[in-house]
Amino acid sequence: MPMKRHTQINIWYFVLALLAVIWIRDLWVDAQGVEEISYSEFREALEDDRIQEVEILSGSLRGTYRAASGRGARQFSTPRVDLDLAEELEQYGVEFTGVVENTLLTDILSWALPALAFLAIWMFALRRLAERQGIGGMMAIGKSKAKVYVEKDTKVTFEDVAGVDEAKAELKEIVEFLKDPGRYGRLGARAPKGVLLVGPPGTGKTLLARAVAGEAAVPFFSISGSEFVEMFVGVGAARVRDLFEQARQRAPAIIFIDELDALGRARGLNPIGGHDEKEQTLNQLLSELDGFDPSTGLILLAATNRPEILDPALLRAGRFDRQVLVDRPDKAGRVQILHVHLKKVHLADDADPAQIAALTPGFSGADLANLVNEAALLATRRGAEAVALRDFTEAVERIVAGLEKRNRLLNERERTIVAHHEMGHALIAMSLPGVDPVHKVSIIPRGIGSLGYTIQRPIEDRFLMTRGELENKLTVLLGGRAAERLIFDQLSTGAADDLAKATDIARSMVTRYGMDERLGHATYEADRPTFLDAGPVPVARPLSDDTARTIDEAVKEILDRAFGRALELLRSQRSVLEAGAEKLLERETLEQSDLEALRSSELRALAG
Repeated sequence: MPMKRHTQINIWYFVLALLAVIWIRDLWVDAQGVEEISYSEFREALEDDRIQEVEILSGSLRGTYRAASGRGARQFSTPRVDLDLAEELEQYGVEFTGVVENTLLTDILSWALPALAFLAIWMFALRRLAERQGIGGMMAIGKSKAKVYVEKDTKVTFEDVAGVDEAKAELKEIVEFLKDPGRYGRLGARAPKGVLLVGPPGTGKTLLARAVAGEAAVPFFSISGSEFVEMFVGVGAARVRDLFEQARQRAPAIIFIDELDALGRARGLNPIGGHDEKEQTLNQLLSELDGFDPSTGLILLAATNRPEILDPALLRAGRFDRQVLVDRPDKAGRVQILHVHLKKVHLADDADPAQIAALTPGFSGADLANLVNEAALLATRRGAEAVALRDFTEAVERIVAGLEKRNRLLNERERTIVAHHEMGHALIAMSLPGVDPVHKVSIIPRGIGSLGYTIQRPIEDRFLMTRGELENKLTVLLGGRAAERLIFDQLSTGAADDLAKATDIARSMVTRYGMDERLGHATYEADRPTFLDAGPVPVARPLSDDTARTIDEAVKEILDRAFGRALELLRSQRSVLEAGAEKLLERETLEQSDLEALRSSELRALAG
């Protein structure tokens, strides 16, 4: 790993300082006028009585010559030599002298190295520990942690974003303003100060923000809302100030705050106190949004999937002037997204993006990217030369239903119950109008608790459902339990998930959609809007005991009516149910064509 530039500079500073100390020492010695002589010369001067006085040091002698007429006394210095050795050397006429070892460097290193070692321990150990604890370097604790991407680093354009044409159209105006602000100011218009991207996770909000920076070719400051909040009060506000200051210096630029809800949660929700770190950080952000002039080319983009908890002061006009919905794509959008992700994939002839898009209603852009990768892995695993439609179908099943658990062994009776249960779902779905067609039925366990599954493939994306369609959906959900009652005259725990989904639908029909005549056109349970996959969070309204009792009775009646309807449909086609269950026990998986052929042949046999 190459040494950082500032580390190299520090090392050179240390070396130069050491050389300067040695040079200054030599200059000081020269300035004292002390003559360095050999020990032999010292003994000769001593014998000639030319030495006036001598100072005996531990390793050297320092003295003064007798003053000559008209001249001042001169000083000398010589290293000490062992006396016996000196006398022996004089007998043979050898000139000798002592040498004083220069220990300055050793002395400096003796105290400098331990200090440097402790400094290195602090830099590489304590600082990293502090960063993991959320403290960070003490000198940089108030600095912004935003990642800065210059023009050439973003490498994302609108061509890399598909399936969100409306959101792209809204953001193209931001790009045009950053490229040519004078054109928009011609009629007195100004760019919006802030643009809030709102939508479910995985729909491409961050990708859209980076595409805006890539198209506009301006610096892109990217940071998460959680990175502003630290354990010290006031740190987040300091980082907000530092972030906007850096962006102003490099304007035109884009500031992107991901997961804004971590920073902009509505104030006053904390029952303990209102002067906490998050509120101070939010107050500073509000001040910065009021303070900067958008005509300088500074645009704030933010993204969240929880707009309902944001502070109203943050969403008002003048701060976030524009809110752009980035929703899950429709079928046409999914086709466009698949074309982007399939560029590097070797496709078989039967792998049509339109067919794959039909298999994936409700999938986000991230889900589709994962689907393409899973399908490519499955094709590689089976040694294929190209990715076929069967790989995409199996990848959808893995994502929706979970991984196959072929090692989960069921006894024969359990397999028989599961086979009739799943055939009950499939047969009801094939018997009712306006229901999504059955794509596949299997009794291979998948995921954590699924012992079998029935996959229905929607023909088109739906946004509204009538009461009749909801009742048909309830009938399909209860078809598995009705098959168990019809064939075995008892119920099992296998319908637990079906019952939970059916109960939610029936309760929503009564309390949210006003589909019960006794309760009228009123709602008794409001939704708190949310984009998270957990679904809407119900907000209970005050109810009287009579109303609550009526709601419970209405929900029970809807479920009982759907169960009775499923039981009658299966009773009229019992032979088809039993034949399908036998075929399912034999093959474990039945495709749509197998189910249609089986049902047609059995119905013809009944009619004959």
